[in-house]
Amino acid sequence: MNCLMGKTMALNPACSSENPPKKKKGKVEVRPINLGTDYEYGALNIHLIAYDMALTESYAQYVHNLCNHLSIKVEESYAMPTKTMEVLQLQDQGNKMLLDSVLTTHERVVQISGLSATFAEIFLEIIQSNLPEGVKLSVREHTEEDFKGRFKARPELEELLAKLN
Repeated sequence: MNCLMGKTMALNPACSSENPPKKKKGKVEVRPINLGTDYEYGALNIHLIAYDMALTESYAQYVHNLCNHLSIKVEESYAMPTKTMEVLQLQDQGNKMLLDSVLTTHERVVQISGLSATFAEIFLEIIQSNLPEGVKLSVREHTEEDFKGRFKARPELEELLAKLN
């Protein structure tokens, strides 16, 4: 049942506050990777990396909307775990390091499929010409490692599973 927010939620007894819509929980399934053909690319990952989260998010949205407008199938669009890097500065005298700044990089991935080889050059030219300053763009084939890299490591869970086995 589809529960809409607003006035209709109060009118529908199945969507009352006692019965909120249920979310699916469970494992994420591994789908087979589309390798493509001689004339069409398989699954491609468009990686967008920047220090500004809003810029990364908005450009990923632009790429997603552009793909929809150009009838390129978007398999999924997701965020990779944020990476943090500390910049240390050496003092003038002595060998002690001081924390100068903390840099965080935000990465978004738009996964597409069914891009024809003849249209790929035009599509990539459009994306590169509209690339904002500070955003790094890379396009790669989707691999099994890309799928596994999406998820954060959970060492405490792995430790508990090791104890069970």
